[in-house]
Amino acid sequence: MDRVIKKKRWPLKKVIWIVAGAAAVLLIGYYIVFADKSSKLNVDLDKLTVETVVEDLYRDYITVIGTVAPIQTIYLDATEGGSRVDEIITHEGSWVNEGDIIARFSNTNLILEISNFEANVSRANNELSNIRLQMERTTLETQSRLLDLNFELMERKRTYENNKKLFDQKHISNEEYERSKEAYELNLRRIELFRASARQDSLYRLTQMRTLEEDAKRLQQNLSVVRNRLEALVYRAPVSGELASLNLEVGQVIGMGTRIGAIHVLDSYMLKVDIDEHYIARINRNLTGECEFSGNLFPGHIAKVYPEVRNGRFTVDMVFDSIVPPNIRIGQTSRIRLELGESMMATLIPRGGFYQSTGGQWIYVVDPSGKYATKRPIRINRQNPRHYEVTEGLQAGERVIVSSYDNFGNVDRLILRD
Repeated sequence: MDRVIKKKRWPLKKVIWIVAGAAAVLLIGYYIVFADKSSKLNVDLDKLTVETVVEDLYRDYITVIGTVAPIQTIYLDATEGGSRVDEIITHEGSWVNEGDIIARFSNTNLILEISNFEANVSRANNELSNIRLQMERTTLETQSRLLDLNFELMERKRTYENNKKLFDQKHISNEEYERSKEAYELNLRRIELFRASARQDSLYRLTQMRTLEEDAKRLQQNLSVVRNRLEALVYRAPVSGELASLNLEVGQVIGMGTRIGAIHVLDSYMLKVDIDEHYIARINRNLTGECEFSGNLFPGHIAKVYPEVRNGRFTVDMVFDSIVPPNIRIGQTSRIRLELGESMMATLIPRGGFYQSTGGQWIYVVDPSGKYATKRPIRINRQNPRHYEVTEGLQAGERVIVSSYDNFGNVDRLILRD
């Protein structure tokens, strides 16, 4: 006889466990698919600096520090080696006018050298005088000898012409006629040779005399130079200015080219400015700037750029355009606002410590709710002492965190707590 078999029901406890497990699996799946997996960090809002992105006029300038220097420095070098310092007339820190005596030197070797030069000049002048006297004597002797030869030629010619007439008339022999003719022609040839010889001798002596004259002139010039060296033993100021330094002691023997001091020309002043090498491609001559002294601004421009970079910085010389600040002193410093380009509208954020942490590649942007801030990539172009120019990633009106990110690690979101 058939019997209906009743289905067994699951126990309530087992059903509960199955439902709970399914719910857990669903929750895990939802978390994997839809949940926010970005890293977070809770931070106190009062420890952050939050600024608003603005659209404003960007002023392309940098602020640098310049040191006052004289417009020109003349260095004093020893022009005569082996000189002994006999007396110091002017001491460093004093004002000197051009030509004022600074110090006196002595140099025994230079005095002996001058004596030798004077002897050589005297010897050359005497030799030149002797050559001139000899040339004049030779000229007179040549003229006298030429007169004798001309007189003898006239006699030979007369005899020859008379004999020619007598020979034509058959009064003398052919032998006598030929002898008188040969004597006349020989005498004529002798005069020609004598004149050629005298001409060559004269040219030789003229060349010799010119050489001696040039030697004597050169020796005289050298003597003048040596005498100027003797005058230089009285060391005089080459320009007017302040004797900034003088490295001399009485009794000291100095060598050629030794740096003995310097004179500052104080007709005007300039500023020595050290600039970060980051700007080296944008710095050139005639860039303008404003120099601050005692709360007042004085316009100037870059006159010289030194291309050498040392310790990440390079140097420029900046001169004042017109007015030099009153009571300015060498070594005084000035804050300079150096213009790099024209001002233009741009998206700006204030400078802050975030740049050192991110290199300007990203920034935390505060959500409009003000409850959190998320990381966003940006692109920064130029910067001045107050602002960064942002070309991509931000819009005017957005709020960003500009303080340092050193304590945030690399989290994607900051939870802002009041």
